[in-house]
Amino acid sequence: MKAVILAGGLGTRLLPYTKTLPKPMLPLGKKPILEYVIKWIKKNGVKDIVLCVSYKHEKIKSYFKDGSKFGVSIEYAISKKPLATAGQLKTAEKFVDETFVCVYGDSIFDFNLKNMILGHVKKKSLVTMSLYNYKFELKYGVIDTKKNGIITAWNEKPTFNSKINMGCYVFEPEIFSLIPKNKQYDMDTVIKKIISKKKRVNSFVSKRTFIDIGNKVIYEETNRMYRKKNRRK
Repeated sequence: MKAVILAGGLGTRLLPYTKTLPKPMLPLGKKPILEYVIKWIKKNGVKDIVLCVSYKHEKIKSYFKDGSKFGVSIEYAISKKPLATAGQLKTAEKFVDETFVCVYGDSIFDFNLKNMILGHVKKKSLVTMSLYNYKFELKYGVIDTKKNGIITAWNEKPTFNSKINMGCYVFEPEIFSLIPKNKQYDMDTVIKKIISKKKRVNSFVSKRTFIDIGNKVIYEETNRMYRKKNRRK
């Protein structure tokens, strides 16, 4: 089995950090984000990796090379321009011919990927998505009313639960036939297309959270956390 890591985005929300480095190469403590992703994938028994790269991909290739230094085998799917998540995945098509894992290269995970893969195979899914039960408190009081404006209830700062996408998938190769070549194409568009075709899309709900390095604030907070960890060692 192979894992495809999407690592080709521009990282505009992390400027100026991404002016000289692609987002997956930004350091968390002493190591780049992408090294933590690869380490987690290897820990879960997958050692053949395809890196889908674009922006400043030379930085990634010069660091990871063929992957042997990290105990994995790495191939590179290179695009001349960023193609969004699914568009980037399409560039890996020639490297994949069986069930495979796909993850975003700017997120840190710590759940049991092995169990997710087993569930996908057992249920004969086309797609399995990793989800997290996200709880959040609304900072306002929620007021219920009737159509005539009469207030019927006041719920002060209620808590809501929603299952959110963690950015890790298990796919069958059929997924590639649903993605146009060399075009900006988002993953949610593909998944919605699959659902509309009544194909099987299953979920794996993780009890462990994840870190999406999506903006400067989150990156800086996460980097501080990892630097503190390094100092304690």
